[in-house]
Amino acid sequence: MTIFCRIDDKHIPLYRVMWVSATPHYCGEEDCVREGSYEIRLEQGESVWASMEERDQMLQRLESWHGDLDVPDDGEPDGEGDSESDSDSDRW
Repeated sequence: MTIFCRIDDKHIPLYRVMWVSATPHYCGEEDCVREGSYEIRLEQGESVWASMEERDQMLQRLESWHGDLDVPDDGEPDGEGDSESDSDSDRW
């Protein structure tokens, strides 16, 4: 699996993506060239603009990439979190 997803003419590393817009951009400005495109926010305040197909592809790649990390739903790495809270309760 590649860690890149192509948006427009750019190969974006998945680890740079902060969030993906669920709705298309609309600002109402007459000269707006991004209206109808989906914003994909990258780290350091950068953004790329995607079509619906590109946005869906990015979401699919991110979900696949995240799924490979095997992180539990509580956000804690395996074996951590529960044992620490148990030891804290023993001290009090």
